[in-house]
Amino acid sequence: MIDRRNALAGMAAMFGTALFAPIARAAAGQVVPISDGAATTAVFTAEQRALMTALSERIMPTTDTPGAIAAEVPQFIEKLLADWALPEDRVPIVAGLDAIDARSRSDYKLAGSKASAAQHDALLTLAMNDQLPGGKDFFEKFRQLVVTGYFTSEIGIMQEREYLPVPGRYDGAHRYTNGTKVFSA
Repeated sequence: MIDRRNALAGMAAMFGTALFAPIARAAAGQVVPISDGAATTAVFTAEQRALMTALSERIMPTTDTPGAIAAEVPQFIEKLLADWALPEDRVPIVAGLDAIDARSRSDYKLAGSKASAAQHDALLTLAMNDQLPGGKDFFEKFRQLVVTGYFTSEIGIMQEREYLPVPGRYDGAHRYTNGTKVFSA
């Protein structure tokens, strides 16, 4: 069976020392287990949630496999920030969403959640290049949340990667071809 905590530990190894604190705490088991389902408290306003959802899909878009929205990454992000994060952990994410929304209103005369995919890409690029207030900090943490949420979801584990609950024998000469999926267990 898929174990999200083990998947989180694998994500922690992938990101290394720069791991966003709530993800690190969840992977290390430093939190009390929490229930599945919706976040216990709202972290985002409706407008911030819509923007966060749109931006998460731009970071992990739908291609030949489902994207962030289908993998319920926005719900994961809000759940993680509501139930596993300290209040100060939420600050760069909420402030970054507000900065992106303000820039969208300034540049495009649209709320950030109403911007097009190309406009979202441009706004994320500004954040990534630290051309928005707190942009780089927001982008790095937000990207970690999206990637972690995606690759610890059932879609990320079962469709994006190839899930083998009990891998076969070791084969050091296994033929790899371009396009072979990464195994997850």
